[in-house]
Amino acid sequence: MTWASWTTVGIHALPGAVRTEEIGVINGDLTIHTTWSENLAHVAVQHTGSSDWYTMVGSPVPCPSEEASRSFHQAVVEAVRGGERADASLEELFDPQGAAAAADEAGRPKSDS
Repeated sequence: MTWASWTTVGIHALPGAVRTEEIGVINGDLTIHTTWSENLAHVAVQHTGSSDWYTMVGSPVPCPSEEASRSFHQAVVEAVRGGERADASLEELFDPQGAAAAADEAGRPKSDS
């Protein structure tokens, strides 16, 4: 089985930017973790430093490749930071070409970790 994971720590989430299955909306200093396996990207979030992880609403999302999962993770991170796609669902964020193009246009690197 092939898998990959991505973690970004210390994301300041604006109020209402992150909805979880288990506890509803959370904000503050968060860590986002995306695991890709069997063509699915699973997204979990926690308050940075906590031991409890929560499933983001909409997870898992169909994802065809490791590269696509990395772009997807970055799109989720940017949305949580309150970027222009903050109101997007996880399925709407899954657009590897769109995420890469947005990073290029903004002059930011495509990776965050």
